[in-house]
Amino acid sequence: MTSEHMGLSVEVWPVAADEVGIWLLSGDDAWRSPRIPADSEPHFETELLLAGHEMPTPALLHSTSWRPDGPNVVLTYVAVIPVVEVARAQWPSARPVTAGLLPTVGNPPPHGPADVPVPRYIDVLFHGLRHLRFLIDTDASARTALTGHWATWLDEMQPALAGMYETTP
Repeated sequence: MTSEHMGLSVEVWPVAADEVGIWLLSGDDAWRSPRIPADSEPHFETELLLAGHEMPTPALLHSTSWRPDGPNVVLTYVAVIPVVEVARAQWPSARPVTAGLLPTVGNPPPHGPADVPVPRYIDVLFHGLRHLRFLIDTDASARTALTGHWATWLDEMQPALAGMYETTP
């Protein structure tokens, strides 16, 4: 019996920051690609997803994590989209994403040190935003791309690459 290899797909969380806060421009969820063909590559497929949704060129496009999802491994990207004035004026279906949302939704279910984590989509989004916060402190090119209101809103979040699976928010 032969088994097919796992596939690869990408998801992109397009976000913007304005004077009101951080916004998820895609509405309630990320945009996800089908399985990536062998003659393509993840970054290109992420750019294709953004173009398909008529997004401007991101100021920053950064892969923040990966996880198994059914027959695929999903590479997660955060796309920092420049905003002219107010995000909701350009993207009416955008949803606010604030640090205050974290205590409301709580942490993902905890797991043992050798067990597989089971993140919810909101956990994936916040992991990506906390990753951006980490980049402000550690990556000069990312810090340059995260201009305008980004520093203000990301300052409310703890810079982290891990630790979401603790039992308290």
